[in-house]
Amino acid sequence: MSTTPAPPPASSPAEAPGGALARSLSHGQMAMIAMGSALGTGLFLGSGAAIGMSGPAVILCFALGSAIAATIALSMGEMSSRYPVRGGFGTLAARFLSPYWGYLTRWLYWFVTICVTGAELVACATYLRYWASGVPLWAGILLFAAIILAINLTSVGSFGVVEFWLSSIKVVAVLVFILIGIFLVVVGLPSSPAPGLTNLTADGGFLPFGIGSVWIAMSVVMFSFGGIELLSITAAEAKDPGAAIRTAARTTIIRLAFFYVLAVGVVVALLPWREASGQGEEVTASPFVLVFDRIGIPGAASLTNVIVLIAALSAANANLYAGSRMLHSLSADAMAPAFLSRLSRRHVPVRGIAVSSAGIVLAAALAFTGVGGVFGYMMALVVFSVLLVWALILVSYLFYRRTRDGRETFRLPGGAATAAAGLIGVLGVFSTIVVVRDLQLAALVGVPAVAIATALYLLVVRHRIDPRRTDAAFAEAEAAEAGTAGRATGQEAGTTPTT
Repeated sequence: MSTTPAPPPASSPAEAPGGALARSLSHGQMAMIAMGSALGTGLFLGSGAAIGMSGPAVILCFALGSAIAATIALSMGEMSSRYPVRGGFGTLAARFLSPYWGYLTRWLYWFVTICVTGAELVACATYLRYWASGVPLWAGILLFAAIILAINLTSVGSFGVVEFWLSSIKVVAVLVFILIGIFLVVVGLPSSPAPGLTNLTADGGFLPFGIGSVWIAMSVVMFSFGGIELLSITAAEAKDPGAAIRTAARTTIIRLAFFYVLAVGVVVALLPWREASGQGEEVTASPFVLVFDRIGIPGAASLTNVIVLIAALSAANANLYAGSRMLHSLSADAMAPAFLSRLSRRHVPVRGIAVSSAGIVLAAALAFTGVGGVFGYMMALVVFSVLLVWALILVSYLFYRRTRDGRETFRLPGGAATAAAGLIGVLGVFSTIVVVRDLQLAALVGVPAVAIATALYLLVVRHRIDPRRTDAAFAEAEAAEAGTAGRATGQEAGTTPTT
């Protein structure tokens, strides 16, 4: 006789201490969450700054960035499909490097997520001013912040559905933009003759600032790929983590490479590169919107602005999610205050979401005080921090390769050699700090932050770490993966899994 569990008493607390995150995300939702974070402002708004640095050669920048991002995503995919642990790549770094590196990786990435959340909301507010120029930037930031907070405070299943559709809208929109753009480049309109490839070689040629400009522009371009790490973080809330990560890793990186290279190529083919870049001024509109503004297709520019706004909102939404989950994993492993591990009755880390809203507060405060270039400053902070995180992910993978047990069902093509090449690429981009002023300013914040985090680790956290917590997380992840694999095997054999 089946029984229905009784509902919790009315007096039950709204939050439960600790507890496990709910495994509610499907394959498609995981892929779209990663796309939601990565396919955002870096392409739609930040590409203007990259074009200003390198001209039409920005196409090469995005191609190189796609190759580096693919290495990171696929190495993460191999590790996380084998060990879908809470805390993702941070917990993996703790196991394969040391507890300190796991601690630092997770705190660095949390810092990345709060800065990206703030930067994406700045972009949303910037897009809003395309229609309502009188709306203060800080007011737009707070408006869109309320929306993503409401989405994140629901269950993870509801979050996954909303993010899936937000990301789907922008994926379809970018694909349509590419197709229309190619038509305009090759065929044109009566009011706008086809430019062909002339804009790629005019006004200084394909490399107006020389080959070194490609290297310098990478400091901006790599911001666009921040978010691929979510593939690892969502593993702890996936219904079928191993298979989901394998699918998401492959599809995400293919889509990103295709969208970024072709979309940016269309922009610089249709617009003179100085116009697409904003001519060195602070970016106030997306180059994608400028394309349709210049061509004069009725309503197309406004529709494109809606799409890029949705893209930024989706990315902000995904990064607030990532930050709250990273804080939850840090707290569960005694690397952050214990109260952050508490979950709501819907298995949502509400307190982690509240603390991870710091980026929203920072962005609104900077905008309110009238500081110019808010988006540029926050983008530089993200690039500085995410490059360190990516380097640690690839180093973790190199050490992971020494311990592989042959049970992997997904592998990085080329293995350690590919990871080493990716690491060289990351370090090459990081070296632009010697010439890029915004990255130098970011280092003035980032280096002291790392020093403070290290001091806290040595004085406080190191004495609280229990290696058994990491062991338990790995055991739980392996059990989850074994369980889903067992169910899949049973279904393939035509049996009904027992409950």
